[in-house]
Amino acid sequence: MRITKKLLVAGAGVVSLIACGGAAYATAATAAEAAAPAAPKVTAEQAIEIAHQQVPGAWVSELDFDRNGTAADVWELELVKGSQRHEVKVDAASGKVTKSQVDDNDDQDDQDDNDDD
Repeated sequence: MRITKKLLVAGAGVVSLIACGGAAYATAATAAEAAAPAAPKVTAEQAIEIAHQQVPGAWVSELDFDRNGTAADVWELELVKGSQRHEVKVDAASGKVTKSQVDDNDDQDDQDDNDDD
């Protein structure tokens, strides 16, 4: 009779450990899913189309997605048209252009003090 009680107590302990482990795993999986960042509403292709509307006839030389934490996530694009580089930032949630800047391409000569690399 004593052996049966010991087996029941041990069995209950094992079941309890398994149940707690399963609950801990489920909690960890839920936390990982909650922490996973959501995909941007504006896709990379849409960001490229928006940038091409801003700078028609240019080609995209760089495309980066920046998660900014508390600030809005943005697509950063660098476009080249002729000898000019255009930097365009597109809000990843709304698709609005948040920055559009033109830089002369300074990679061609060493005639000034600007970095040519």
